[in-house]
Parts: sequence; C-alpha cells; structure tokens
Amino acid sequence: MGPLKFNDPDALVAFAQKLVRTPSLSTQEGEVAALLAEEMHHVGFHEVFVDRMGNVIGRIGRNGGKKLFYDGHMDTVGVGDPAAWKRDPYGGEIQNGVLYGRGAADMKGALAAMVYAGRILVDSGIELGGDLYVVGVTQEEPCEGLAVRHIIEKEGLRPDWVVIGEPTDLQISRGHRGRIEFQVTVQGRSCHASTPERGVNAIYEAARIIVGLELLASRFSQDSFLGRGSIAVTEISTKSSSRNALPDSCTLYIDRRLTAGETEAKALAEIRRVLAREGGNATLEVSEYRDVSYTGYPVEARQSFPFWITAEDEPLLVTMASVIEDLLGFVPRIGKWAFSTDGVYTAGVAGIPTIGFGPGEERYAHTTEEQVRIKDLEAAARVYAELAVRMLGKQ
Repeated sequence: MGPLKFNDPDALVAFAQKLVRTPSLSTQEGEVAALLAEEMHHVGFHEVFVDRMGNVIGRIGRNGGKKLFYDGHMDTVGVGDPAAWKRDPYGGEIQNGVLYGRGAADMKGALAAMVYAGRILVDSGIELGGDLYVVGVTQEEPCEGLAVRHIIEKEGLRPDWVVIGEPTDLQISRGHRGRIEFQVTVQGRSCHASTPERGVNAIYEAARIIVGLELLASRFSQDSFLGRGSIAVTEISTKSSSRNALPDSCTLYIDRRLTAGETEAKALAEIRRVLAREGGNATLEVSEYRDVSYTGYPVEARQSFPFWITAEDEPLLVTMASVIEDLLGFVPRIGKWAFSTDGVYTAGVAGIPTIGFGPGEERYAHTTEEQVRIKDLEAAARVYAELAVRMLGKQ
C-alpha cells in the first residue's frame, strides 16, 4: 500500500482553531471534551467514551492486541492579564502560517493532530492489528499523571506504549526531571508591630530558611542527560490579624526538580537538614492536590512525581525516529523536556515505554506568544498515523 491519505488538512487546522477558541482551565474542560468526542465520532473512530473523571478516550482498531496511547491534555493554564497579549488569547488567529492562542502549543494543536491521525487511518482504509487510543486528559496542568493514572488503574485500560504530544518541535523527547511540591510552614508568635520584641516574626524565620534553600541548590546532583536538580521557592503566604501585627505563621511553597538518582526521601532529608540548621519552629510536608473534575468526580494525589528516562534503543523510540526521517526528511534530535508531563506516571511509575513527540515549541508554552506552525500540525498528524501502522501492524 502507498502513502497514507490526508484528504482534508484544512479540517485539522479548523479543529485546532476551534479548540484554542474554547477556554478549558483545569477542572473546566467540559466544553472542549465535548468538542473532542464529537470530532472523534465525526472522523470515524470506532469507539469514543468519556470516563468518570472526564477523560475523553477514542479508539481505532480491532479491540484486541497491542495498545498504543496518544496522550494529550485538554486543560490549559490561564491567560493572566489579557492586556499583555498582542492577540486575543482565545481568538485562534492565524497569521503567516502560524496559529496563535492559549493552548496552541500546550497542547491543543497536538490533540487536533492526534484526532486527525485517526482520520488519516480511516481515509486510507487501514485496519490496524491492534488498537490506537487517543486520550484527552483532564487536570494535567496542576497534577501531571493524575488522569492517565485514573485511566490505567481505575478504568483498567493499560497501554503497551505511550506517546505524549507535549511540544517538542517535531523532535523526540525521552524523559525529564521529576517534580515535588513541598510546603514548609514556619510558626511565629504574633504581637503588635510597634513592639516586635514581644513576638517572633514568622517571616524573618522563613527568610533564613529561604537563604538556606538557595545555598542547598549548589550541592544537587548532576546527570549527563537530565542535568542538575533544582529548587525554587515559588510562593509565600502568611497569617496575620492585621498589617500592624507580626504574622504568627508563614508558609513557603517549594518546587524541587529531581534529576536521575534523586528521590523524594533524599529531597526531604536535604530540606530537613536546612530546617534543623536554621532553627525555628517549622514543619515540612509534600503538598496534596485535591479537586473535583468537571464531571463531579473527586480526585486527589500527592504532588510528588519521579524522573523518567526511556532508553535510546527502545523500539518505540527507534520506530518514531524512522518515521520522522522517512516522512519529514530529517534525523530527529533525541532530547528531553524541561517541564514535567504525564510521563511521570506512564514511565516513572507504571514502567510503560514512553516518548514525547508534538508540534510546537516548548519555549512558547504558558506565554503570551503561545503559537504553533500550521505545517507542523499537518506533519505531526502524518507522523502519528504512520507510527500507529508501524507499531500495531495491519490486519
């Protein structure tokens, strides 16, 4: 059989625009979920359903044999100050072959390409020897891995391979650092600010800890592939009866990135040593994510995610590289993401071979210039379709 048929690339672009034009903050993905399910039905997926958590799952294939997941999240971060944008963040504008707007790169463009990979397979008359699942997940932005964990552990749908569509600029990612969100709560003793000597200022106590954490970063491990671990205080909150009273508590929120060989236990021990050295009355814990999905389904998870690395000789990666070279005409760069993805669960916990491939550039994610090239959407759809054929075979 000759090359796979892509009969209507304009429909892919229109669908990507529609997704970008539909706001879908975390836990508010319902409208985009409905669009995604509708489009899957329209292009000919064999089965489409929405699970209890609100994840949209579409299948093309024989309903038996090997399973390949294309994983993409439906939610986006907010737009911040709309005045900071040169274009309407929900306008889905196309200029000079580029689609702009919140979610264009992260990652509604990839979701659209995944759905239209299904259309390519249907239009080409391909009957796969296994099953391709396109999975649109919820709440990835605040808690990566949460939704795909639900699909695998609660819905009982476990794939043999996973491709994550986060932006890679049509290159291949094979891992990234882990992530833990810690909370350090420092207790002080409140008093009137005019007589600070009568109390203990929790902010001052926390400030010493912050300096200690900054010094800690220079001693983190270095990995030849993932790089060095990191730590950053990202938010500070206090409790005080008024602005002319010393706060009696101060909470630090800490983002810790784990490189290869670093664990939650190691990270906890390092911060505990800082707390012990700096004195004061402080507690340390891993943050908990708790929320309710747009379907009303309650979810919770510890904000602790391991690093993961897929071997360069993994058949999924080797096959993807071959597809890219054959279809796009270049040898892809094999690299890593700076940010965190659903791979923390699929590869880091479940041990499922996982790689990343998607349109768009990582540097545009979460920015006021978020964008994706139209030609890259079409290229990604072709690659996703061909990879499914090579991994799952044909009947």
